[in-house]
Amino acid sequence: MTKVLIVEDNEMNLDMLSRRLSRKGFTVISARDGEAAVRTCREAVPDVVLMDMSLPVMDGWTATRALKGDPATEGIPVIALTAHAMEADREKALAAGCDAFATKPIDLPDLLATIDSLLSG
Repeated sequence: MTKVLIVEDNEMNLDMLSRRLSRKGFTVISARDGEAAVRTCREAVPDVVLMDMSLPVMDGWTATRALKGDPATEGIPVIALTAHAMEADREKALAAGCDAFATKPIDLPDLLATIDSLLSG
């Protein structure tokens, strides 16, 4: 079963996405800020990370750079999740090391296809 780490500080967004992914057969774990995300990745080693970029304590860009800079977590695919849909936001997320980019509100079929593509490729 694929383990997904959702990094999201908004309770409603976290709950909604967790329930939708759980119904699709994913094991879902979560973190509320970037610092917790880095720690959780090292401890739980998820198959993929869904990273909100606007987070407290440590933002998603910094957390992604930390994950990609650590040999223990550098291979874990990170998908940026953000309400910021401008091309510059996408480029900034990819420059930080994100493997893919999705805008909120989340289009679940597109997100599932992205996850499948990252895990199979």
